[in-house]
Amino acid sequence: MFHYLDNAATTPVRPEAAQAALEAMTGGWGNPSSQYALGKQAAARAEADRADVAQALGCLPEEVVFTSCGSESDNWAIQGALERNRRVGKHIVTTAIEHAAVLEPLKALEQKGYEVTLLQPDCQGWIAPAQVEAALRPDTALVSMMLVNNEVGAVLPVKETARIIKRTGSAALFHCDAVQGFLKVPFTPGELGVDLLSVSGHKVHAPKGVGALYVRRGLRLPPLIRGGGQERGLRSGTEATSQIAAFAAAARLGAASAREDAARVVELKAYTVEQLAREVPEILILTQGGAPHILPITLPGYKSEVVVRFLSDRGVYLSSGSACHKGKPSHVFAALKLPKRQLDGALRVSFSWNSTRENVDALVQGLKAARDQLYMSLS
Repeated sequence: MFHYLDNAATTPVRPEAAQAALEAMTGGWGNPSSQYALGKQAAARAEADRADVAQALGCLPEEVVFTSCGSESDNWAIQGALERNRRVGKHIVTTAIEHAAVLEPLKALEQKGYEVTLLQPDCQGWIAPAQVEAALRPDTALVSMMLVNNEVGAVLPVKETARIIKRTGSAALFHCDAVQGFLKVPFTPGELGVDLLSVSGHKVHAPKGVGALYVRRGLRLPPLIRGGGQERGLRSGTEATSQIAAFAAAARLGAASAREDAARVVELKAYTVEQLAREVPEILILTQGGAPHILPITLPGYKSEVVVRFLSDRGVYLSSGSACHKGKPSHVFAALKLPKRQLDGALRVSFSWNSTRENVDALVQGLKAARDQLYMSLS
């Protein structure tokens, strides 16, 4: 028996999503570009799946383009927006706490002459809308802001930022990485006012290897992949119909129970805070953020990577930050300017609809044992 509390890294695949993938692989396995019945059947299924993902997102089916993952969606949105706005300028505004799928391509763009303004968060991970307004320039071609930070759970002012871009008359296109927000906090791309928005399947109980990019109706991006013209000519290549089917099933089920799931997770998060305060008072809550499913904590004086391994040996799984860091210091926690003892001990607990109090109880007892059995760092 293990206790999984790292749902911000990935989520277990829903049985219904796995079944949908199996059916697509064994029954509707034709090439959607083929003109005979088997291919047309596969194409019709893919379009029905697109409609389900679009409904969960709250947009039009033609605004959804399937990708291989959230990182691809982020990279494509950035590159495509800058190509589309190449005559506007080479200035980009983003935040210092974005996912690496945004920050790394921006670093590469800086080597090509682009200028990137990184907005710094406060100690809670919040970016003030006024910071965005102050950073905008006539040559700003792109603004990219995540909806929910994947490490501290802060919900950033995406809607307010869109209003600022519009009010100031900026020509910048606006991209939102909503990978951690999709089916966790209520939104639609239209309500947010964004031009581009990225989501990922494996964060919402679909398999890894599928994501989507919302492209606002009327905005024409340059193709990501040129070839046979799939995905309306935007991303050529035979569609990954089994992953798409699973993504649609997970999105459909997640959207149907999103409100109830969020309420359950909020209650579980509150229970976790209560039990930690009672059993391990040395634990500090770094921020409770606005997202229901992410709880960043720290055991000051202890090394987080050691605590993660200690808990893993007890069958309790959580992380010391984004899984993409692979043991490297988290740029998000560092941006909060925490004292070193708190930064060294930072951990991320993240829930989903199927997390339980038993999982939390195992976590609390594991942290209690870590406090009592591990050596504190001398640094």
